[in-house]
Amino acid sequence: MLVVLATMGSVCFLLAIILAARSRHAKSGERDLFVIGATGFVNTTLDPDGSILIDGELWRARSKHGAVVDPTKKVIVVGAQGHLLLVEPISGRP
Repeated sequence: MLVVLATMGSVCFLLAIILAARSRHAKSGERDLFVIGATGFVNTTLDPDGSILIDGELWRARSKHGAVVDPTKKVIVVGAQGHLLLVEPISGRP
């Protein structure tokens, strides 16, 4: 009986390890970007590159027209080059 319980415990432990490893293997960088049109806030000054926060996620970003955008300004994502987002300040849009 003890051997059966030890075997079942070992199998469950190994299954948990495998599932944890598989879930960590799926990187967010492999998924498509669906952030065009999303709004966020500048985290580090865009001059023209910096970072922005969208829904609590930190993204690399570039000001589309090369303008300097200060931290805490609101921006909208207008494009992407790979995983670098192109943004414009919301107040600067027509």
